[in-house]
Amino acid sequence: MRTLSLGKNGPQVSAICLGSAYFGTRIDRDRAFEVMDAYFEQGGRFIDTANSYAGWMPEGLGGDSERTIGAWMKSRGVRDEIFIATKVGFGYRGVPQGTSVELIRQECDKSLRNLDVDRIDLYYAHVDDRRTPQEETLRAFDGLVKAGKVRLIGASNYAAWRMESAYQVSQTEGLAPFAALQNHHTYLQPRPEVDWGDNVVMNKEHFDFARNRDVRLFAYYSLLKGTYAREDRPLWASYETEANQQRLARLKAVAGDLGVTLHQAVLAWMLNRDPAVLPITTASKKEHLLENLGAADVTIAPEQMDFLNFTDIVTR
Repeated sequence: MRTLSLGKNGPQVSAICLGSAYFGTRIDRDRAFEVMDAYFEQGGRFIDTANSYAGWMPEGLGGDSERTIGAWMKSRGVRDEIFIATKVGFGYRGVPQGTSVELIRQECDKSLRNLDVDRIDLYYAHVDDRRTPQEETLRAFDGLVKAGKVRLIGASNYAAWRMESAYQVSQTEGLAPFAALQNHHTYLQPRPEVDWGDNVVMNKEHFDFARNRDVRLFAYYSLLKGTYAREDRPLWASYETEANQQRLARLKAVAGDLGVTLHQAVLAWMLNRDPAVLPITTASKKEHLLENLGAADVTIAPEQMDFLNFTDIVTR
């Protein structure tokens, strides 16, 4: 699988990251192992998880995904080949939401145990905790980097101006900067009035920030849980607009010209953006995973990107 760098001089990571939110809960350990085996066989070496996955499930305790990934890496003997990202910030059973210094330190140690590793490759602030000063959060992350428990840090669900603010704090105080940003992003454009709660949708300001500060962008919910290609899954209400019907028509046209599926077209569009957005793809079945991974080899010509990125459309 092709790779892209994390930052100007950062490590190379797989262009399509494997998401694991339901590993160990909805996706039991045996199926999760099959998915990770298939991802590894295709050259994938980048797995994304979080300390809270999947504490919202009836059978979930939090850390379920981390423990499943840790068991898989140990059983396959591949820890040194896997770039592992996890997160802290969202609350789960018995753990409050936030990124205070105490929570970050406590949850980092717990994630290290769950994953059965000595170091986390990329550690995200999963939510923008505005009750805690950014200086405190960034100092806590920097301490983990200096202690060798974390290699790089990132942010998830941050507004662009908050990313710039964090960048300035890091520069002023000489702290480890955020090297990655993970937000909700897909080809269709959501209705502007939608309230996403703690989740943040990527916009043009995020792209400007990433381009100027050399931060790598990542996307979750890239495929809207399969609604692009599955008639049994209606389009999310937050995306039901006339403009998106036009965008879907153009996506189908380009996918047809390229001979790829709609899912592959969406993921390839992300990877061909400037700057590129690395999608985090999830799958419970090997065939769905292999379809998504095929997007890494799809090249979209500049004129096709212009066609997909058109702006002369009805916006309501």
